[in-house]
Amino acid sequence: MLLNVNGCQLHYDERGGGEPLLLLHGGTGIGGDWKLVFTGGDPDGFRLIVPDLRGHGRSTNPSLIFTFRQAADDMFALLDHLGIQRVKAIGLSMGAKTLLHMATRQPDRVDAMVLVSATPYYPAQARAVMAQVSVDSFSDADWAAQRQRHVLGDDQIRRLFDQMRGLKDSYDDMAFTPPLLATIAARTLIVHGDRDPLYPVELALEMYRAIPSSALWVVPNGGHGPIFGANAGPFVETALGHLTRDA
Repeated sequence: MLLNVNGCQLHYDERGGGEPLLLLHGGTGIGGDWKLVFTGGDPDGFRLIVPDLRGHGRSTNPSLIFTFRQAADDMFALLDHLGIQRVKAIGLSMGAKTLLHMATRQPDRVDAMVLVSATPYYPAQARAVMAQVSVDSFSDADWAAQRQRHVLGDDQIRRLFDQMRGLKDSYDDMAFTPPLLATIAARTLIVHGDRDPLYPVELALEMYRAIPSSALWVVPNGGHGPIFGANAGPFVETALGHLTRDA
């Protein structure tokens, strides 16, 4: 489905029935990536809302600018369109950063959330990695894989990776201080790999200490986004347990 919102066309899937559950993918990913996590099929008892964030997949981004603040505005507009006042959510990396904006700007809209590989701000090591993001080194196989995911043409793919590289120069979009994180009302599970090359595990601990109703799961030997492959099953069990338990 496509929704015209905030100057872009936002593609999203909606399926299942029950409590609304928003699933937000990572940077240069797509909503379909969640099928690699929920390998046993969609979780029962949830009305899933699974968008492609602006500029990703089948969603457009005519502004040619990406900010997590804008991504949060897009998600609020999508929820309003669907008549959803309060939602549970899981976000991976880019999706988790979007959820931080949602949960601090409109705390009453997010009931419970799982933040995977989130960060309150960009450390120097992340900026160094972002500076290397480019399509210039793509092989033919890389291009083929990206064209399957981002279907609006090669220019979309180039712009998307340019935007991800440009985040190295962003300082005001991700700037969550402990007092700001303390305004989050959502029950929060923070999931973080102890070998994340972008965001040291100390940043997960900072968020855990600042967010009032939070729990921290450090994944041993986990890198960035440690919820795929062998980690998918334990993640799904733990995340759904967090989202469905009583406050």
